[in-house]
Amino acid sequence: MTESMQFIPLTTPADRDWTAAWELYLQAFPPKERRAEADHLRALEDPHFHADAIRRGDEFVGILFWWQGPAFRYVEYLAIRPDLRGQHLGSAIFGAFCRGERVILEIDPPEDEISVRRLGFYRRLGFHDSPLEYVHPSYSRPFEPHRLVLMGYPAPLGTEEARRFADFVRSRVLRYTEHDQPALPRIP
Repeated sequence: MTESMQFIPLTTPADRDWTAAWELYLQAFPPKERRAEADHLRALEDPHFHADAIRRGDEFVGILFWWQGPAFRYVEYLAIRPDLRGQHLGSAIFGAFCRGERVILEIDPPEDEISVRRLGFYRRLGFHDSPLEYVHPSYSRPFEPHRLVLMGYPAPLGTEEARRFADFVRSRVLRYTEHDQPALPRIP
């Protein structure tokens, strides 16, 4: 991994990496956790939303879709091409992305081998998991809320910060899903 990572904004389906990025997105995330392409295109018009193709030199390696919140970056999706996993690309990407930033992300609870490994991966990068109860709605019908773990970098999330984050997701991010008036996520 001698070449540095490049974050290339994806703004339209005509962009060079759009097809590869969209295929990876569909492959890497279950339907309840992803938005329809039409909703994604609408989100691209929001100045808070960033959809980046990640390149190493001339090679497409993955995607990073994220939101700029009022005092944090929210990583909504990170995926590396399956044939390139295990090469520490995720660590390199987060090293560049998180440097000097407050970053928040959500992961599945550590209930199986993959989710346990994912938790360990983020902890090794300096993320801290939160003990707060956090339930996220699915993006499409049928709506199926699912429990997630909030993680903060470089420090844990406090309750008030987690509430502001949940409000941001509910009021800004979920605009670009099938929800009309989402009730979740909320921090009690």
